Amino acid sequence: MTASPASPHPLKFGNFRAYLLGRLTAVLAQYGMMIVLAWQAYNLARETMSTAGASAQLGLIGLAQFLPLFFLTPVTGWVADHFDRRKITRFTLALLMLASTILGTATYEGWVSLPLIFGIAAIVGIARAFNGPAYSALAPNLVPREVLPNAIAISSVVWQTGMIIGPALGGYAYAMEPWGAYALAAGLFGISLLCMLLIGPVPQPPRDTSRHPVRQMIDGFTYVRTNRLVLATITLDLFAVLLAGATALLPVYARDILHVGSAGLGHLAASPGIGAGATALFFSFRPMKTEVGLKMLASVVVFGLATILFGATAFLPTSIAAEVGIGALILLGSADMVSVYVRQSLIQLHTPDTMRGRVSSLSQLTISASNELGEAESGFLAALVGPVVAVIGGGIGAIAITLIWARLFPELRRARTFDPPETRAAEPMQEKA
Repeated sequence: MTASPASPHPLKFGNFRAYLLGRLTAVLAQYGMMIVLAWQAYNLARETMSTAGASAQLGLIGLAQFLPLFFLTPVTGWVADHFDRRKITRFTLALLMLASTILGTATYEGWVSLPLIFGIAAIVGIARAFNGPAYSALAPNLVPREVLPNAIAISSVVWQTGMIIGPALGGYAYAMEPWGAYALAAGLFGISLLCMLLIGPVPQPPRDTSRHPVRQMIDGFTYVRTNRLVLATITLDLFAVLLAGATALLPVYARDILHVGSAGLGHLAASPGIGAGATALFFSFRPMKTEVGLKMLASVVVFGLATILFGATAFLPTSIAAEVGIGALILLGSADMVSVYVRQSLIQLHTPDTMRGRVSSLSQLTISASNELGEAESGFLAALVGPVVAVIGGGIGAIAITLIWARLFPELRRARTFDPPETRAAEPMQEKA
């Protein structure tokens, strides 16, 4: 999947460098803010509620962020395919910076509350609904076609690294000063906004003005449904990570099971980032080239096994439980990086530019469903059966889903490389329309 020796490296392009730094800082801020929202909401709830009731609040936090993405996905993908993707990201980054500033101020002055946290969580969900598809679809517009595979791989690695390291930064910042975690997020969003302002004009996909926007929105769903390889990669992540929501319950484990407090939460949240970062570094020197589908399936199985191991730390002596949990989370992060690396590369390279916004919005919806809706599922399930059973059961479910998907989608098992087919599925669909 690497470019030919004569091709320039993607990092030689200034627009792409600004994009990478902007995306990294935005994802660090976004996911750092999400773990802090959950931790702060859980602690506020525990002042007046039982562990079960407070766990349910984690579920509500995830739901507040997921519902805007669920309802806005058809619109956000169409917007990303029809308007300047740079302007979309700039506006949403400014909104996210404002939201984190409000929460930081409320925490510092002492008037933060659960309703405020839920309201900000919903605003974050709306901003992410528009931001994600525009960001994802913008990357292929910043480099020549011959280096696009490398650019997409690097962008995917940056995104996943930020997604997993961000919670660690948020946890550590919160341990030092609760309001400082939000100040850090606001600063990172500001850097990201500046980077997006530095990106000059880029090619825009041609707009289809001959057909109704609603029909064009439906095209995104149709494309994903008819391209079985894209459908398999998107839905595997959706159901596997939806069930295996160990990271969603880190606040519960940190406070009430492992008894390591906010500082320990930072260590736990950092652990997946260590695994992801090491794996990303490996891919930067040795890009994956063969048997990409089988390797993705294997990585999700490992992800499920690591989740089970983390859940089982509740049965270990307290002297080693936290260390084993950290090791399990490092393995979890590494496996997740392999899965996302393969999935994002396959989706971007098998999707034409005119459809990337809509397909990216659907991909983001499934990622959000597996993360935010997964948080809701894990929180509510933990309230019903306990956090330990919820985590271990989720890991078993992720493994079962992977085995089922390997059977239902032989296209995934047969995916040898990232190379797209010579004839794209979208072209006949557009001609027919």
